[in-house]
Amino acid sequence: MKKHFDHFNFNVANLGRSIDFYAQALDLKEVGRIADPDGRFVIVYLGDGTTDFRLELTELADHRHNYDLGEGEFHLCLRVGDYEKVKEHHRQMGCICFENKEMGLYFIEDPDGYWIEILPERK
Repeated sequence: MKKHFDHFNFNVANLGRSIDFYAQALDLKEVGRIADPDGRFVIVYLGDGTTDFRLELTELADHRHNYDLGEGEFHLCLRVGDYEKVKEHHRQMGCICFENKEMGLYFIEDPDGYWIEILPERK
């Protein structure tokens, strides 16, 4: 069976704030949008311009507070080309929430509390 991962979803409390964060932190740009005609939800797809994978952000009109992420035992992971440069950028943004130098990875936290693992590119 051939598989192709398409997207991953985060429900967010403030769509504009999240779009700005992902643009600044990970250089993800809006590549698609679906808005419910009755205004109940807006879905925005973010992409990196090089792969087909999309991060889907969903804002529900009747859910304006932060989501309960439970114990937060899930995360999205991205690999980056210039790991040290990207890490310094995230350090300056103040969004690094955990670092494991021995394993060569760190996590950033988005405005809704979701964690994104950052790893260097595979060699």
